[in-house]
Amino acid sequence: MTAAPAPDRALAPRALRRPRPPAGPRGRPSVGRVLVPLALVVAAIYFLVPVAWVLLSSTKSAGDLFGTSGFWLSDSPQLGENLRLLFTQDGNAFGRWLLNSLLYAGVGALAATFLAGGAGYALAKYPFRGREALFGLVLGGVLVPPTVVALPMYFLLNTVGLTGSVWSVLLPGMVSPFGVYLARIYASSGVPDEIIEAARLDGAGDVRIALTIAARMMTPALVTVFLFQFVAIWNNYLLPLVMLSDPTRFPVTLGLTLWNSQTQRDPVFYQLVVTGSAVSAVLLAGVMLGLQRFWRAGLTAGATKG
Repeated sequence: MTAAPAPDRALAPRALRRPRPPAGPRGRPSVGRVLVPLALVVAAIYFLVPVAWVLLSSTKSAGDLFGTSGFWLSDSPQLGENLRLLFTQDGNAFGRWLLNSLLYAGVGALAATFLAGGAGYALAKYPFRGREALFGLVLGGVLVPPTVVALPMYFLLNTVGLTGSVWSVLLPGMVSPFGVYLARIYASSGVPDEIIEAARLDGAGDVRIALTIAARMMTPALVTVFLFQFVAIWNNYLLPLVMLSDPTRFPVTLGLTLWNSQTQRDPVFYQLVVTGSAVSAVLLAGVMLGLQRFWRAGLTAGATKG
């Protein structure tokens, strides 16, 4: 019995063939396949090197901070002592600043997510006169830098007597034009009209549909809005600087700047600022890593569904 002839490779089904990677001249990989990973590596180094320096420096004493390499541990690490000094300096001022940042960023991001999600869903699912013009104004708000509106915001809140209070930082943080844009893009394609009509036929009202059905389907976008707004409020320096004068209401960014201005008087503040920056970066990274899977899904929603 003779063996069956091997199937001709040219006649094999197209789906079973392994696609070849794009190659340049003489079979070499294309330029894009080399430059893109290289650019990502360079970007990662650019952003991670300062973080590595801060984390390593937070384990050193004030003398080792300037007497040893910034990218190597000292012979006698003292992270615990640095943390003790950090949370006891000036009557636990850093603890108050940390709680203030959590309050401003947490409450502001939650309110901004709720408002942006509702506005984006309404713009996507309820046709009304002037809808596109209103959405154009929202897009215009995305293009305005925060530094431009800081001073007008101060005069506006000063008129109603809110400058210097917690509300002077909370209220501006509750507005997110980018969040409205992202929520509308996601709701337009991620919440089918058929499901809304079916819910209405079952007797559900518009508010119930938005809160129980649409909100669940928009979870990736809402989590992305929360994360973006949380990071923006946490890292905001100009708005608290303009609005607040009481150090007990400072966020971490403004409090560490206050300590940094005292380094000429007492060099120990160098170590306090570095350790405080490391604690702030670790907390912020923890929030980002905890919401990472929702964040990636929300970022790709506009590109794949828009």
